[in-house]
Amino acid sequence: MITDRRAGAAHLVRESVRSLLLLFAWDVVVVLAFQLAHRPWMDQPTLPYSLIGSALVLFLNVRNTASYNRWWEARTLWGSVVNNSRSFSRQMATLLPGAPELTRAMVAYVHALRGGLGGTDTSADVERLLTPELSARIKGRRNQANAVLYEIGVGVREHVQAGHIHAAAHAEIDRILSDLANGQGGLERIRNTPLAIQFSALPGLLVRVFCLVLPLSMVQELGWITPFGSTLVGFLFVALDKIGADLENPFAHTVHAQPMQSMCRTIEIDLLQAIGDPAPEPLAPVRGVLP
Repeated sequence: MITDRRAGAAHLVRESVRSLLLLFAWDVVVVLAFQLAHRPWMDQPTLPYSLIGSALVLFLNVRNTASYNRWWEARTLWGSVVNNSRSFSRQMATLLPGAPELTRAMVAYVHALRGGLGGTDTSADVERLLTPELSARIKGRRNQANAVLYEIGVGVREHVQAGHIHAAAHAEIDRILSDLANGQGGLERIRNTPLAIQFSALPGLLVRVFCLVLPLSMVQELGWITPFGSTLVGFLFVALDKIGADLENPFAHTVHAQPMQSMCRTIEIDLLQAIGDPAPEPLAPVRGVLP
């Protein structure tokens, strides 16, 4: 996730320079053809292009709103994971000071969740935080995060049966675990349910077609300076399309995705320090990007 505006501007320029050069080159071709080999069909009215551009902006706005809602919902759900992890740690510290393995398992859970959402291998982080017995029980499970959360619930039940936790306190802990499961389900729903093809593919196609015909509507008025005006307007449409595409998948490995690694590190620091274990340093932005 980009945290520095200057770094964000630099990323925008790097990601857009290819589109700008292609737009400018095409506009130059149109101007040369119009000025040196003019044909009557090249005299196009501007009104249809203005109407098409207005409709396209509305369409892009709807898609971008849907993409941002997905991105923001993912951030909200991750916020609930952070808060419930801290609540679980507090419950364990006050009710079971002799069971730090459950707190470490909660840290392993968020790392497993990060790996499942992003499609990355987080087994090293999971294994270093779990006991050998617990690590063996979840081995081979398809959904590692759900497996760890399930085993945490089993561990809590064992303490209840041993009389270490009162039934009323158990109900509160179980509510926290249920909220974590609900948050995980919401995150997995976002990952497994992409935007409809009409939103994910059609806007990019329409923007490219519009940029191809745009200079034909401007060359009569702007003449030789058409490449500058047409490229600027075309870039605005390309940028709108790219914004929606960047936010569509909040778990992708891009600078625009959710900073899951940083959020997991924050949880790890908070929970390990609560039980007196050594904790790593927080992650800092690298060139304005928080991993």
